Amino acid sequence: MYINGHCYAGSPSPRRPPVTASSPEPASGVPVPGVVDSQAGRKPTIVREDLIAAALRLTGAHRSVSTLSLREVAREAGIAPNSFYRQFHDMDELAVELIDLAGESLRRIVGDARRRAVSGRSVVRGSLEAFMERLRADDKLLHVLLREGTVGSDAFKRAVDRQLLFFEEELHADLVRIAAAQGLVFHEPGLVARAITRLVFAMGGTALDSPPDRDAALVDELSHMIRMLLRGAHAMGRARRKR
Repeated sequence: MYINGHCYAGSPSPRRPPVTASSPEPASGVPVPGVVDSQAGRKPTIVREDLIAAALRLTGAHRSVSTLSLREVAREAGIAPNSFYRQFHDMDELAVELIDLAGESLRRIVGDARRRAVSGRSVVRGSLEAFMERLRADDKLLHVLLREGTVGSDAFKRAVDRQLLFFEEELHADLVRIAAAQGLVFHEPGLVARAITRLVFAMGGTALDSPPDRDAALVDELSHMIRMLLRGAHAMGRARRKR
């Protein structure tokens, strides 16, 4: 799937069949949602990706998905509002799919950066730099992921928490792998992964409202914080081993 110029893999929600102009009209004479009508500019077909792309075009630095209305998204996609319901049950379902796409995309990018790293230090810095690059590339999916966890509905927040859990699990696995390769012992690596993930996403939300010339200092600051967490976990691990 290509959204905003990027290919997003993963397992999207099952697609409903697109509405076409050849779709039958009910006996009542009410037009089937999505069928082109007499109003200029409305599309004869619509698929989920059209609505996702339309929602992304409407979001920005000061506009979250939670503030969008169904009618706004339908208008941006060039369809009648009724046609929206052939693809999504409501705006919450659309927003949750956006959050899932954002999480899948970012995990792939950061995961590639971690796999290219050759040491614990480069894993930290490489992952942070990849994160900031996506942030400054006007990756609206990432903006959605960072903002909706604090301003969205309960459904949005649960979706963000689910994506953060995926990040934590992958980072946990990486910490265990690095520890085994370097003969280290981390105390509660799962808890360390959770602390690092929450810290990075909190600082990422702050970075959205900061000028780009602050990025290098922010990466340095975050790298230092994460190394402190790792060294503390290592020291606690060694202390427990000596008991």
